[in-house]
Amino acid sequence: MEWSILFHKKFEEWLDAQTFALQRDIAAALLVLKEFGATLGRPYVDTLKGSSLSNLKELRVQHRGDPYRLLFAFDPQRQAIVLVGGNKANDQRWYEKNILVAEERFAEHLAQLEEEEK
Repeated sequence: MEWSILFHKKFEEWLDAQTFALQRDIAAALLVLKEFGATLGRPYVDTLKGSSLSNLKELRVQHRGDPYRLLFAFDPQRQAIVLVGGNKANDQRWYEKNILVAEERFAEHLAQLEEEEK
């Protein structure tokens, strides 16, 4: 079974602004997520602590020695939605800042799903 992966529009904008080499590395990690979905674990995926969402996870991508992280969650339709991406190197507050952004974007996504069901 292949899993569906959606991109939040702000994540997609961020991804489009990255180098081709980084986009390629991210695409490779996303293909693994697409194949294994919710069963994918470490070292590729880990659940995040400090989030109000119990299912907020990070997809880990190494690119030229830098640790990139893609924050995502599975929605009620069992689709992964990638919410935030970034390089956490040299930023001790990266998670603190981006978990909040991911939570807001996931709430936005859920509201959109609810609206579509009406």
